[in-house]
Amino acid sequence: MDEVKIGEILLPGDDEEQEGQRQRVRKRFWPVLKRAIRQIPFSRDLVAAYFCALDPRTPARVRGILLAALAYFVLPIDGIPDFLAVVGFSDDIAVLTAAFAAIRGHVRQDHYDSADRAMMDGLQDAV
Repeated sequence: MDEVKIGEILLPGDDEEQEGQRQRVRKRFWPVLKRAIRQIPFSRDLVAAYFCALDPRTPARVRGILLAALAYFVLPIDGIPDFLAVVGFSDDIAVLTAAFAAIRGHVRQDHYDSADRAMMDGLQDAV
């Protein structure tokens, strides 16, 4: 996955696009994460990013980048289909890693605390 494509994926979008992504992410995040948890080496960070993206205190640009990356993660068909063993989530990992680098410092401790609670509760939606 090249830099241009990742950059295009991570565009924050306008308010309407962000709302659509927010709804897709809220609906599909937990089921996809449950399938991918063994393949995503930074699951805690991913769950904290989910809470950061849904937090109204997070700046709009940061929310947009995270929602774009999380929406890509939950899409059933993307650059490399997720049902392919081992490599299926590699493109998702690349997009998420780029998003985390772009928003470094905006995922706060309370997002990690929410992630820890959600993961301890068996990855149930804590929102």
